[in-house]
Amino acid sequence: MEGDVVHFYEEMARCEDHFRQLYEEAAGEGKKLKFVASYSDGKATVGLRHIDAQHDFYHLYGKDNVVLFYTDRYSEQPLVIKGAGAGADVTASGVFADVVRTV
Repeated sequence: MEGDVVHFYEEMARCEDHFRQLYEEAAGEGKKLKFVASYSDGKATVGLRHIDAQHDFYHLYGKDNVVLFYTDRYSEQPLVIKGAGAGADVTASGVFADVVRTV
């Protein structure tokens, strides 16, 4: 966690072509790029994935989050929990509350 805001935006600009290419590849396939975390067989993975229109992640907008549970009971079709994520305001107020409790 080193650097400053100016350096952060410089790095973002430097990487823009890479991420634009990822986006264009997904769009060219009729898919969306989504940041996805998964956990299976004791292993966690996180990263950008191409998501097609039939997937539950495709229609996530704004602050939406979704969790899909594949279990013995839900092996073919997952149990889906979807709702608003925290967003910047709620996250900031939570951090502020933690700081106040600490003080």
